[in-house]
Formats: sequence, C-alpha cells, structure tokens
Amino acid sequence: MAPLTHTIERIRGIDFAARGKQLGHLSIEHSNNEFDGAVIPVPIALLAGSDGPTVLLTAGTHGDEYEGQVLLHELIRTLDPGSIRGRIIVLPSLNVLAVREGTRVSKVDGANLNRALPGNAAGGPTEQIARILDAGLLPLADFALDIHSGGSVNEYVPSVFVYAGPTREVWDRKVAAVEAFGQPYCVVVEPNYVSGSISGAADRAGVLMISTELGGRGTVNRRLLADARTGLYNLLAHVGVLDGGTPQSGGATGGDGRHRKDVAYVQLGAGAAVMARAGGLFEPAVDLGQRVGAGDLVGRVHFTEELDRPASEYRAHIDGLIATLRHPTLVQTGSTLVNIAVPLAAPSRLDN
Repeated sequence: MAPLTHTIERIRGIDFAARGKQLGHLSIEHSNNEFDGAVIPVPIALLAGSDGPTVLLTAGTHGDEYEGQVLLHELIRTLDPGSIRGRIIVLPSLNVLAVREGTRVSKVDGANLNRALPGNAAGGPTEQIARILDAGLLPLADFALDIHSGGSVNEYVPSVFVYAGPTREVWDRKVAAVEAFGQPYCVVVEPNYVSGSISGAADRAGVLMISTELGGRGTVNRRLLADARTGLYNLLAHVGVLDGGTPQSGGATGGDGRHRKDVAYVQLGAGAAVMARAGGLFEPAVDLGQRVGAGDLVGRVHFTEELDRPASEYRAHIDGLIATLRHPTLVQTGSTLVNIAVPLAAPSRLDN
C-alpha cells in the first residue's frame, strides 16, 4: 500500500487513513453564469479494510460512456469494506459535468479529460480534475483501472485497452491483469499513445494500469455489462484487494461466471482509421470484429444533396480486424468510419 495520507488538497469528506466506507467529493472551483456557487463536486468513495494495496477505479472520464459508471456505482453500494485487503478509491463520474450532459466532453470548457493530464490546479474544471488525479490520487495507487466504452459515436469490440511497455517487467504485469479481466480482445497501443492520457500518466508515475473499451453506442449492453462485472471482480482478486472473483452477496450477478482466458491481442496504430473524405450518410459494409483484407469494402458514404452523385466507397488499407465501427449514420469530413487493428501473434512478441 502506498503511504497513508490523511487528506489530499481539494478532496472533501475523505480521510485516506481511515477504514470503512466514506463518501466525499473533489472540490472543483469554477464560477460562471451557471455555477455561481463556484464549486463543482466530483463524487468520490473510499472503501478500506485491512492492510493491503491501493486500487484506483475511475469511470465517466467521458460522460457518454456508461458501462463503467454502472459497475462502479454498484460496487460502492454493495462491496463490504470488511472484505477488502487495502483500499479501493472509486470515482464513477470522474468528468461529472460531461456525465450530467451525456456528452464526451463538457460544454463548460470543451476539454477532453483523457488528454488533460498532468492538469492545472488554476485551470478550468477539466484541468483541475486532471491535476487532482495526477498529483493526488495516482501517487496513492498500486493499480489503476479506467473504464471506457465507445461513447455515442463509436462501438468497440469488447476489450481491455492497454499501453505497451514501458518496460518488460511492467508489460508482463499488464498482460497478467488483462488475462484476469478476461475480455474477448486486448487492444494494444504504443507507449504514450495520446498526450495527456490517464494511462500515460500512470506509466510515468510507475503505477500499473489498464483501461477498457466496452461496446459503446451511447447505451449499456446488458451482456457486455455482465461480462465486465465478472471481469472487474476477478481483476480485484488478481491485484490482491479481494478474495476470489465473485460479486458480493446482495449485488447484481456476475454474468455467466466464466473466466475467459482466450484473449485475442490486437494492435491499434496511428494509421488504423478509415476516415470520411466528405460528409453524408454512412452505410457500413462490415460488422464489428470482422476480419478484412486490404482492398475490401468497409463502407459507403451517400451524398445527401447531390442526387446524381454516386456514393463514395471506402476500402480497408491494411489486413486486420474491425476494432471500432461508427454508430451515427450522419458523418462529416474527417469522421472515423472504422478502425482496423492488426492481430498480434502473442503479447510476448511486442517490442518494448
């Protein structure tokens, strides 16, 4: 367990050295026409039992991604702190303004929380949340999980999403966590894949972390939620804060109870996207998870106001797997239609 810290600046109602269940909030300072009270509270829970590791669980980093929010609300309500070895810090609505609006980013500042770390204590709401996470919460953690989905505009194959490296020893531990969570796919990206991400900050801080991409379409998929529930408890057992992988009595069921071990590893690179060259109506020609070869048709875009103009065809530029699929039919120039991931023979073959 990281050193016990009684208080963290701008976190209210939480004593990180205390046992049991505590509910509090991050005190985000912001005053405008809507928030005249100057404080936006971001909910946080601490579940602490005996000595052991500290786990940081976050969801709602993007407000229109819902499976993680549901899972973490359930966990706060149903998990008995007496069954925990260590501490679990839970923020189910990390970007609370975006969560309230049901949008990827908040209209208050338009900033992407997963691009904002290390943040700025004197900045806008998103930068302040990022700073508390980077400087206050990540340093407490031995392990972190940030639960994402595809949001309103994308659907992902159900997967763990992980940054490669940064060292062989850390990578091996990430693979073990991936296997414990047990999703059908593991999407691997390069170290420091995007600037300002929580995963990148965890790597820099030496905190073991994995993320997820669980479906999407701006809704909750019942089967994916059940599988992820089972995976979450298996993961908490794997990192040593819980005994076994069974959800607590009184909580929701954990899916079919199977621990999936046949994880398919795929790599997503900077050139994975097939993007629209013009706006119109997207007609997909592939299904999520489908294997494609270079040159295969992946979709068409129909031009809404040019009645005699043939639809524009889009084809795969590489061999691979359809890892994401655009959900809203209406697209604009630059909209990502699909992302094509390249299968990995085995995680041990990654060059770290």
